[in-house]
Amino acid sequence: MVGLGKRGGNMEQRLISGGHEVAVFDHNAAAVQNVAGAGATPAGSLAELVGALQAPHVVWVMVPAGDPTEQTLRSLADVMGPGDVLIDGGNSNFHDTKRRGAELGARGIHLIDAGTSGGVWGLENGYCLMVGGPDEAVRICEPAFRTLAPENGYEHVGPSGAGHFTKMVHNGIEYGLMQAYAEGFEILKKSEFPLDLQRIAGLWQHGSVVRSWLLELLERAYAAEGQELERIRGWVADSGEGRWTVQAAIDLDVPAPVITLSLMARFASRQDESYGAQVLAALRNQFGGHAIKAAEPAEPR
Repeated sequence: MVGLGKRGGNMEQRLISGGHEVAVFDHNAAAVQNVAGAGATPAGSLAELVGALQAPHVVWVMVPAGDPTEQTLRSLADVMGPGDVLIDGGNSNFHDTKRRGAELGARGIHLIDAGTSGGVWGLENGYCLMVGGPDEAVRICEPAFRTLAPENGYEHVGPSGAGHFTKMVHNGIEYGLMQAYAEGFEILKKSEFPLDLQRIAGLWQHGSVVRSWLLELLERAYAAEGQELERIRGWVADSGEGRWTVQAAIDLDVPAPVITLSLMARFASRQDESYGAQVLAALRNQFGGHAIKAAEPAEPR
């Protein structure tokens, strides 16, 4: 296992508790020592990590998408050989995965893309795994997949790139679901009624058609933070998969207005003051005489 962050560290623990022998590497030496105490074999370099494994060598990479994944896979390929397996469990763009699969395949090294969902709860509940890659390589790694996943939570969905493509669309759908909950609960909060939003989130988990794990997590958030969410600023990041899903929809001529607008809503959340909204207000005032709210005085620089 390369990369011992929030997911990689928990996955390593779940594998060990499931009876697998695991060697680990991370640039953070303290993280390596922490998981080594749980029974993993620590390695000081990628070459040392591969040397600690039996053939066929199987290395699971859990590092940020983009250049960190690119460089890690290239470095590992230099110390691995034909028949070995590399698994990219991060949120890589499926186009990159297809390219990498072809490049590594030309050297006899298999690439598996394991779209991984479950977040920080995966250690306890298991990870939903959407796996793409050659049949031969997937068969070698299947015992680990079944250990990491809950019952019925693992599927070999297709060739290299299919796993990351499936996870990308999964995350695009997640954007839409989250945005719908956010809008609905804002409507509830601003209504004339003294509604207890935590209790409503809990209520809807029992027999309601909108029940879900996300709703359960919202109830937890209200319990931890209070209904006003005063400590949480309304600034929402996106990690790429929503953008890629929208682009895939465009490329495939698929109308996806809900996912697209949920992505736009995240962009809007990052603006302290929206210039676009100012333009809208100015236009409404010009053509209809609609009232304008005065801007707050700027703070002294």
